[in-house]
Amino acid sequence: MSGQDIPPWLQEQLNRYQQAQENLEAVLSQKQQVNAELSDINRAIEELNKSAPDNLVYKIAGSIMIKSSKEELLKELEEKRELSNTRSMVLSKQEEKLRASLQELQTKINESLKPSQPSGAQ
Repeated sequence: MSGQDIPPWLQEQLNRYQQAQENLEAVLSQKQQVNAELSDINRAIEELNKSAPDNLVYKIAGSIMIKSSKEELLKELEEKRELSNTRSMVLSKQEEKLRASLQELQTKINESLKPSQPSGAQ
């Protein structure tokens, strides 16, 4: 089947499949970034918890470092972790939906590409 032999409805299905694949790749990339961020946050929280309460701590704000309290920084990191966890869950749900959509489109495309069998064939 050449590109000109493909019926318009099938071409539309193929385009939708390609778009869904691209969306899935974008979601997976975002999910990977969020998971890396979560890993960094968890390491920072772990290190802060190891430090003594009276130790000086600093946080990065733009291109400078600012002195902060351990409690303030822990609270900020916990909020970031909660937000990142939520983003990760949302991205996982999007991934599931996109994978299901891809599977459905793949099935439709495969069915339409099968040669039609004569009604008397078994």
